[in-house]
Parts: sequence; C-alpha cells; structure tokens
Amino acid sequence: MDIGRVNPDMKLEHQGITGLGQVYYNLIEPDLMTQALRNGEGEMGQGGTLLVSTGKYTGRSPKDKHVVCTDTTRDVIWWENNARMEPEAFDRLHADMLEHMKGGTYYVQDLYGGADPAHRLDVRLVTELAWHGLFIRHLLRRPGREELDSFVPDFTIVNCPTFLADPERHGCRTDTVIALNFDRKLILIGGTEYAGENKKSVFTLLNYLLPEKGIMPMHCSANHAPGNPVDTAIFFGLSGTGKTTLSSEPGRVLIGDDEHGWSERGIFNFEGGCYAKTISLSPVAEPEIYATTSKFGTVIENMVYHPETKELDFEDSSLTANMRAAYPMDYISNASDTALGGHPKNIIMLTCDAFGVLPPIARLTPAQAMYHFLSGFTSKVAGTERGVTEPEPTFSTCFGAPFTPRRPEVYGKLLQEKIAKHGATCWLVNTGWTGGAHGTGTRMPIRATRALLAAALDGSLVEGQFRKDANFGFDVPVACPGVDDGLLEPRSTWADPASYDAQARKLVEMFAENFAQYVPHIDDDVKAAAIG
Repeated sequence: MDIGRVNPDMKLEHQGITGLGQVYYNLIEPDLMTQALRNGEGEMGQGGTLLVSTGKYTGRSPKDKHVVCTDTTRDVIWWENNARMEPEAFDRLHADMLEHMKGGTYYVQDLYGGADPAHRLDVRLVTELAWHGLFIRHLLRRPGREELDSFVPDFTIVNCPTFLADPERHGCRTDTVIALNFDRKLILIGGTEYAGENKKSVFTLLNYLLPEKGIMPMHCSANHAPGNPVDTAIFFGLSGTGKTTLSSEPGRVLIGDDEHGWSERGIFNFEGGCYAKTISLSPVAEPEIYATTSKFGTVIENMVYHPETKELDFEDSSLTANMRAAYPMDYISNASDTALGGHPKNIIMLTCDAFGVLPPIARLTPAQAMYHFLSGFTSKVAGTERGVTEPEPTFSTCFGAPFTPRRPEVYGKLLQEKIAKHGATCWLVNTGWTGGAHGTGTRMPIRATRALLAAALDGSLVEGQFRKDANFGFDVPVACPGVDDGLLEPRSTWADPASYDAQARKLVEMFAENFAQYVPHIDDDVKAAAIG
C-alpha cells in the first residue's frame, strides 16, 4: 500500500524496487514524527523535538565510502582519496539490498539540493527509518507540494541500515557501505544509522557534477550584510571549526551553514537546514542555535537526556562528542529567505590548530589562500568520524577531502579563477588552541574570534597595521578593538617561547611534506607561497 503525494510514474516499482510492504511518499513533519514514534525509533522531547540515537556509529564512515569505477569515472576520480568499487560488485550489492528490503516499510522523500533554480539537483531518498526522512527533509530543500506530481529524480539514494554488506561479495571494506554509482545515478547506504551519511552523499554528488558547469562546490558556511547580499562572506572549514556558530551571527543574514556553490551569479546554499553540533552549546553564546533544540520537529541526535523531564545534557558526551541537532533553516531568525548571496567580498578559512601555533587571524594573498585551501589544515575533533576521540591534526584538502571525488587541483583552480575574477580578501582564522598545544593550552576565546571577524568583515581590520609571520609568511594584525594584543602574537602566549618555536618548526615541516603532492599540478605563484 502506498501513501502520500508522488509522481505516479515515479513510484518505486518503476525504479525496479518491488516487493516492499507499505511505502510512504513525501510525508510532512508531523506524520514523519508520528511514524518514528510509532516505530520506536526515538522519543518525543521538549517542545516536540525527536530524540534519537544512531546506535553503533555516531559519526561518518569515510573509509567505507566507495565510488564505482566505469569508463566515465576512471580518469576523473581522485582514486588516492576514494575507494574503488567494480560495477559487477555494485550490481551484486544492489540486488542483495533490494532482496533484503522486500516486505519492509519504507519512507520516500523527493527533495532537491541547490537554492539556485538553474543549478538544482533533484534527489530521491528511500529510507528504512522514518526519522531519516525527517532529517533529510530538514537538510535538503523541499519542492512545492504541487511539484511532487511531476517530480523526476536526477539521483536516488537508498539507505537501509539493517542491511549488512559482505566485503568479499560486494567489493567493500566492512559490512558498512556507502557506494556511489555516478553512471547509474544511484547511491546505496547500508550498515549504519548515522543520518549524516545521507546529506554528505548529496554533497559528494554535487562536488562531482558542478565543476563541469564551472561552479565551485564548497564545504563552507555563508552570510551577508543586512539588506546587502553583495557584501557576502564565506567560511571554509571542517566540522568542529565553527562554521555554523560563526556564520549564524545575529548581525548578519545567514545564507547557510555547511554547503554552497559559487556560480556565475554568486553564492547559493545547497541545503534547506542546519546540522549543528550541540556539545557545550550555550544559550548565552549561541542563543539562536540553542533555541532550536526545543522546537517542533528538530532531530536531536545522540544526546543524553533526563528520562522523565527529557531535559538535554549539553555537557555529557558519554554517547559521543558528535551530538547534533538537525533543523530547518527558518528556525534561525536571521536566515535568508532566498539562500542566495553575491560574489564573496571576504573568504575566511577556518582551522582548528591543535598545535597552538597559528594566530587567531591572518590575511592571505591570493596565492597563500590557494596554498591553505589545498592544504586544508585543521584538527579532526572528537566524534566527527568513527575512532576520533581527541583532536587529531590533519590535512583535509579543500577543507573537505572526504567529500571530494575529483582531484583537489580541480577545485583549487576554480577557486583561484573566481577570486581573480571577482576579487575577495582572504583570511585564515584559527579557532583551535592558544597558549600551548592541546592538553596544555586553551581553546581560542570565541569572543576574540567574533571581534576579529567583525573587524575583518566591516573592513576596519584591513586598514590597520600588520606584521609578517616568521613561520608562514602571511600578514597578522597587531591590534584589534576588543582583543588582547598578546593573543595576536601566539609565541607570547606560551610559557616557554622555545617550546613554541619547536612546535612551529614541526608544523611547518608537516605543511611542506603534505603540500609536496600538489607541486606538480599548481601555478608558480602558489608554489612560491609554499613553505619549505
């Protein structure tokens, strides 16, 4: 039995998915909540939130993501970064998953990625869990109800957590699998309940498709000045570096918090919602995001809560440090109605430096910006990926290597061209440690980060005095209103300056060693910006 609004020519049986039990098409939030509660998938929390656990896996499984190797993809995929799957193995995986699904209840959401109508990607999500349908309904963008009568997906994602892959039969690494077949326009996910795999699969799709159209897909947040979409800023950064928090400032209009495209017309959000980390979330420091954790339909993922009152514990990370809330964009009062912005005036690259070496902000030349974009230095924070329990220094090219199907230079060249054409001031912002490395120093004060960003975005910081950093060669401001001058000189924050120097040399060497892989593929000015 089928329930819900759908293009009659696009029912699952027309896609070769047959023998299912009940199928629910395009249920809205109250109905998905009802289904999830009826199925025992979670509990209702304060304000009508949905409290869920993702079970065994509380983060993404990047090593279990595979791309099918075909004549189309063989020469364009960055295989050093993407695990290969043979077409025959994918076919077996697909057939076995469909057999496993027979007789089961499934939830279909027909949605799209991309706020710019000229570049949107229509995506169908087939999920075993009703709360996954609610999650992705928040995170992607919703067609009008009348559009569903003629909706035809460009790609389909089938997510079946109870299906366990067979590595030998299906050509994968473990019984958890995320398999992308660009030729068949199909993604299969099995063996994990972590909902973030759904949204990041769509992001990976867009990262593959958009460069061919001259559009730069970006793992970044974005905002613009009130009443002035031309004054747009983008914030590159991996999870845990502050993209959501820093782009949600009430004094600016939020375009989006995680994934965007940069087209010939400007910036556009891929998504329709936010997926915010909630560990230590403060009603004082982050009131807008905090308020979403008690709003109807918000999915509260992997948080500890009181069994009777359902009061959330924002400090208890016993389930995971990667506790999150998924909610629609309009739950943020200063969110853009259009999710569109102009060409960015400022580009901010966020890094979480666990070494305690980098200054809280630095101005980059275009060549230095390219160097740091390709380097993508940060620290993986606890819980974001399976097995990460402490900050772990890493280089994630383009600030999003797990979602990068093409070689990094493809995205780097696009960014370089767009900066050259439209102009932008580029900044590197460290939200990591100061006064010492992780375990000795402290996290960068968020109040200082906000003051520095406000000065960068309003243009006052660029008018001030700068010094040349001895280790990295970029420009560092010597003063900023509301910020302790000493904080701007990282070496002075350490109790032992010699220890800072040793740590800095270590980090410089790490940068040089990592960047060697890109040297054969980049322009001379970027090579000149390299450290070594």
